Amino acid sequence: MDAFDLKLLGALQDDGRLTNNELGERVGLSASQCSRRRAALEDAGVIEGYHAALSPEALGLTVLAFVHVTRSAHSPDNARRFRELVERIEEVQEAYSLTGEADYLVKVAVADLKALSHVLNDVLLAHGSVAHVHSAVVLDRLKKTARLPLAQLRGAEPPVRRPNARRRAGQKSAAK
Repeated sequence: MDAFDLKLLGALQDDGRLTNNELGERVGLSASQCSRRRAALEDAGVIEGYHAALSPEALGLTVLAFVHVTRSAHSPDNARRFRELVERIEEVQEAYSLTGEADYLVKVAVADLKALSHVLNDVLLAHGSVAHVHSAVVLDRLKKTARLPLAQLRGAEPPVRRPNARRRAGQKSAAK
């Protein structure tokens, strides 16, 4: 990964809808070079995908909470059951396995405190894998970003390339 790749990634973090022409203008490359580099970064798994960033507040999801969860038993089966549970809960935005007092940290977005109570009491605590929950409601968001600190990557090792199933499938059908 070189300086152009890092510039390209920075520009895409700012606006994932940039065309290759627009990217080229921002990073100082031709559109075709940007296209090749973008495809290579996608194939390597550096660019995981593109999405629309929605405003929770505009959609009426005004309560954001972080929930520390302690498991009822520390076994691989219980951990699997909890992972499956959080995958099914639409209100769960993110979930992390932790060291320390709690086993997990779960980020939840809901419309109001009644909806948060439902998720905590009727969903999480009602599940056999959960022993305790401790929630903290966000009063004010001080910073929100999905940007990664690319400046730290100067001189980093290039990523290991992963085969892209879509490209391989297209190449196979084109070869026939």
